[in-house]
Amino acid sequence: MALILPLRGFTPKIGRDCFLAENATVVGDVEMGDECSVWFNTVLRGDVNSIRIGNRVNIQDGSVLHTLYQKSTIEIGNDVSIGHNVTIHGAKIHDFALIGMGSVVMDDAEVGEGAQVAAGAVVLSRTKIGANELWAGVPAKFVKMVDPEKSREINQKIARNYLVYSTWYDSELDNGKAMEAETEK
Repeated sequence: MALILPLRGFTPKIGRDCFLAENATVVGDVEMGDECSVWFNTVLRGDVNSIRIGNRVNIQDGSVLHTLYQKSTIEIGNDVSIGHNVTIHGAKIHDFALIGMGSVVMDDAEVGEGAQVAAGAVVLSRTKIGANELWAGVPAKFVKMVDPEKSREINQKIARNYLVYSTWYDSELDNGKAMEAETEK
């Protein structure tokens, strides 16, 4: 079971049908919508400020979400995919955005609806990425516009895929319990 820690009077709120990997960590002022998945070795640290996550968000393995004390918060919209080993520090991510593997999004940055941050990109503090823009590089720069319908379709597909993947773990746990019960007979 994931490590879910209340802190400073805040208890994390997890929506319905969410999957939290057994070594994920969720601390403090974190509110997560429905049908989200938080994967292995991921940390959502709402110890110094709030983290708000919409519905059908997948936060993949090794990612870290954190904020600045009394200065920055994290807001993530619906149907957002956050790739493996991403760091988000006090940023706003709008609906249908894709944050590529190994990227960094810093304080007060904003990633627009349907926007894509390429793998390995570093989005500096206060950067504003518009809707349906692709940004890449270190520091991240505008590359091109992406088709809004294709972007939405890709991100909804990824979100649905991660919902399916998370059910595999429930099935395996159920099968494991059934096998234990069988061997105890």
